[in-house]
Amino acid sequence: MSEPLHIIGGGMAGSEAAWAAANLGVPVVLHEMRPQVATFAHRTGDFAEMVCSNSFRSDDHERNAVGLIHWEMRQAGSLVMEMAQRHRLPAGGALAVDRDPFARSVTERLKSHPLISTSYEEITDLPSSGHWIIATGPLTSPALAEAIRAATGAEALAFFDAIAPIVYTESIDMSVAWLQSRYDKGETEDEQKAYINCPMTREQYEAFIDALLAAEKTEFHEGETAAYFDGCLPIEVMAERGRETLRHGPMKPVGLTNAHQPDRKSYAVVQLRRDNKLGTLHNIVGFQTKMKYGAQTSVFKLIPGLENASFARLGGIHRNTFINSPTLLDDRMRLKSRPHLRFAGQITGVEGYVESAAMGLLAGRMAAHQLLGRDLPPPPPQTAMGALVTHITGGAEAKSFQPMNVNFGLFPPIDAKGGRKGRKDRYKAYTDRAKEAFTEWLS
Repeated sequence: MSEPLHIIGGGMAGSEAAWAAANLGVPVVLHEMRPQVATFAHRTGDFAEMVCSNSFRSDDHERNAVGLIHWEMRQAGSLVMEMAQRHRLPAGGALAVDRDPFARSVTERLKSHPLISTSYEEITDLPSSGHWIIATGPLTSPALAEAIRAATGAEALAFFDAIAPIVYTESIDMSVAWLQSRYDKGETEDEQKAYINCPMTREQYEAFIDALLAAEKTEFHEGETAAYFDGCLPIEVMAERGRETLRHGPMKPVGLTNAHQPDRKSYAVVQLRRDNKLGTLHNIVGFQTKMKYGAQTSVFKLIPGLENASFARLGGIHRNTFINSPTLLDDRMRLKSRPHLRFAGQITGVEGYVESAAMGLLAGRMAAHQLLGRDLPPPPPQTAMGALVTHITGGAEAKSFQPMNVNFGLFPPIDAKGGRKGRKDRYKAYTDRAKEAFTEWLS
């Protein structure tokens, strides 16, 4: 039995790190400030609570980088992936989950592990000794964030992440809306009808854009800047970039046929994705916003099918904190100036549930190996996890470092001898190469 590994933060990264280390035989103390200290985004004290979308995005492990990281996590015994599969909801080709049962299951599994103990308190300073993983996520408490800044001598960077609004399904007018996944994607009827679609004519779309641009927005606090992560742009910011931007983004009408008027092509379509297993809640896909609550209800009710919508939660934008990892961390995710401290999850500058959990899994395995007297190098850069950790620990340009989702642009290029491969063939070549390399690394 080795000395314990301490993990600060019970989100996706912290939960995955605790599970990975404990399963390698290392005792873990998981420190979580909730529910004693709340955040504006969390509702419970459960570990791995999903506060934004309920989707882990694409599950296609053959031609999608996100699906590939799902595959790698499953091969490595991921708790998050296991519980996501257990509480999976129909979502076309995506991996969406029933968020509350998912978080409860993760919590129960962690608390029942004989080598994991939990401690509910706020950590306000960086520990000077022991072995620690800091996985406090984008909502790191102000006191700990200040301690990190003091220790690194670098200002933490900030961007704004988004919470999509959630609608009560029974309040959606299904005589206007219809069920269909884009391009009928999915192997079962549930998958092929995983989304509710609300169609718009050109006139309705223009009226919606006018209302969106005119709506009252929440002001930024003093000292904040609107350095949005492009994957989470508020809809009003997208609209300000051009009136057609939303129609080519979250409101694109392609791959959809109106079941009520199959011969009429929609000018724009708003999609809602199931948010719980009962199907009583749907979130509006891509509709993060900084509109004030009253304005949100007025603007969203202009969407055909949502005229009488009731909202279980309205949208919001919040400040996320992350460190300049390419400058501060080594390739084992350790703070160079204090190598007994590792960082994992969104605070390192990865973006998304899956990426955060994957970096937690990796940090937990690395820390456990060190405590057991071994050294575990990061996965090869040809793998999804390896490409991501390489990016945040040195592959990115430090001066312009911004949060990043996993994508094939982070991977070493594929040798395309004999002519340029088609996109699908190239993506399959990336995943085939990654699986071989990851399997070898795991062994």
